[in-house]
Amino acid sequence: MINKTKTAPLFALTFPNINPIALQIGPISIHWYGLSYIAGLLLGFEMAKKAIQKIQLKMDLNELLSAVMIGIIIGGRLGYVLIYDPLFYISYPLEIIAIWHGGMSFHGGALGAFFGTIYACKKEKASIHKGLDLLALCATPGLFFGRIANFINGELYGRSTTHTFGMLFPNGGNVLRHPSQLYEALGEGLILGIILLITTYFFYREGRVFSIFVIGYGIIRLCIEFTREPDNHLGLLFLNLSMGQWLSIIMIVLGGVWTYARIKNRLY
Repeated sequence: MINKTKTAPLFALTFPNINPIALQIGPISIHWYGLSYIAGLLLGFEMAKKAIQKIQLKMDLNELLSAVMIGIIIGGRLGYVLIYDPLFYISYPLEIIAIWHGGMSFHGGALGAFFGTIYACKKEKASIHKGLDLLALCATPGLFFGRIANFINGELYGRSTTHTFGMLFPNGGNVLRHPSQLYEALGEGLILGIILLITTYFFYREGRVFSIFVIGYGIIRLCIEFTREPDNHLGLLFLNLSMGQWLSIIMIVLGGVWTYARIKNRLY
């Protein structure tokens, strides 16, 4: 039940308490988190099959997918290890490969996917910029479903609030919190995805979709992080910004430099 204090809103939301395990078959457990990855992958792949013809990218889509998946896994894990908790992994190095214990960084995974795409495009002798456009467009379903899974698991919840959208999370203490996972699913997955779809099918220029994704994601994540609880072992850093916000600022700057260079060279 919601703690009805003087500051609690009258119509605060109730956490649905969905079982993280979607299906149990004997000793086999199928988690919503795993299903979210499958859903994001399948939808992204279907989008890629159509968009690859629209942007006229000539390469083997399976080759690109394999390289991107390897890049996401390696980059996401190393990003988390090096950025979020390096001291722990220095003490317990074998935990670096224990990805089943959790701990993946979006920004690390994005960097891994970036280099994976470059590798696949060079191998296939295809346009790197078109490959990155395809990567950006098809990443948004995974972002959407991933944040929904975070919400179902009651993890990565928001900061305390007295807003009507406040919610009690199972592991968030007896305080109302922002359902920031839903904010991110809406912003990073749905809204950004629609913008990229419109750009791809109506305003496409080589490299433009990737630029919009990098800058757009950075801006959306930077803003939403003001409602998200920072990592316990890191807290807020310089200027009271979280690690996720600083990494997002870096994305915005790099995306701006990338875009400026292409505009200067009259590629947009």
